[in-house]
Amino acid sequence: MSQRVIDFHCDVLYKMLYTGEVDLAQHESRDITLPKLIEGNVGLQVLALFVEPSLVTGPPRFSQLVRMIDVYHEHMLNHPEIRALKWREELADAVNQQDRINTILSLEGVDALEGDLVYLRTLFHLGVRFIGLTWNHSNWAVDGTLEPRQAGFTETGKQLIKECERLGMTLDVSHLNEAAFWELLELSDRPLIASHSNAKAIFDHPRNLSDEQIKAIIARDGRIGITYVPYFVADKEEVTIDDLVKHIDHIVNLGGNKHVMLGSDFDGIDKKIQGLEHAGQHPALLEVLEKRYGQAFVQDIAHGNAYRFLSQNLPSRAE
Repeated sequence: MSQRVIDFHCDVLYKMLYTGEVDLAQHESRDITLPKLIEGNVGLQVLALFVEPSLVTGPPRFSQLVRMIDVYHEHMLNHPEIRALKWREELADAVNQQDRINTILSLEGVDALEGDLVYLRTLFHLGVRFIGLTWNHSNWAVDGTLEPRQAGFTETGKQLIKECERLGMTLDVSHLNEAAFWELLELSDRPLIASHSNAKAIFDHPRNLSDEQIKAIIARDGRIGITYVPYFVADKEEVTIDDLVKHIDHIVNLGGNKHVMLGSDFDGIDKKIQGLEHAGQHPALLEVLEKRYGQAFVQDIAHGNAYRFLSQNLPSRAE
């Protein structure tokens, strides 16, 4: 399988920062290493900036995000194969460089912005292009999927949405509760992504999307990143690629063949789907899909749908 891959979600920077194991070329315990990215023919990897509260580090702080971005610059971009992608104008060249792996930064949960939109603008200048608004629970902006009260956006959260739209930062609805999802569609005009979520109709998990949510994302010309998290896929001990394909089938049947992409969540999960244990194994999924749908569809899900979204929604350097 020779298809180049765009993967819209992974947590390798989190692992690199918090374990101190920052050599991208080694550490086989990680799902994402330079050799695995090359093996999987990954042409673009979106890298999440995720900071969680802990007894050691305390609540999420902006300084922790800066340290994670420092790891990115010092220990990922120091490899000549890895390139930072920030602007729409860079996209065409990126696709044509078969010997390069492009990377884009994404924020997973706005907790560490500390309610300060100056910090948001600073992240934009540092190359962050996607904003996941929360991670399962509540923060100063909004409630997540597992927050018991299931509320929507605060007033400061609404200001955050406006500023993201002004800057051209795409909002990510993965981890949002459903009430907040629908409120966001009223507050925002731009296309949205669910970077790493599956179909609730196939497996009823709070992190998966209802049919109505999937249709709304499609209607807005957004994208849904099928995720390899086994406990979002099926309730069984050994989850297979065939189980994952059921979620893809369902989204396609809802009209999403041009809106589905990949959002692995590698290095953010402990259990793995059989045959999809690391970034080098993306082709295993694509081979199954080619037998089912043909080469044109595989090209779309591997990179085409994501590329078209980026070509229309990445900010322009000229604007």
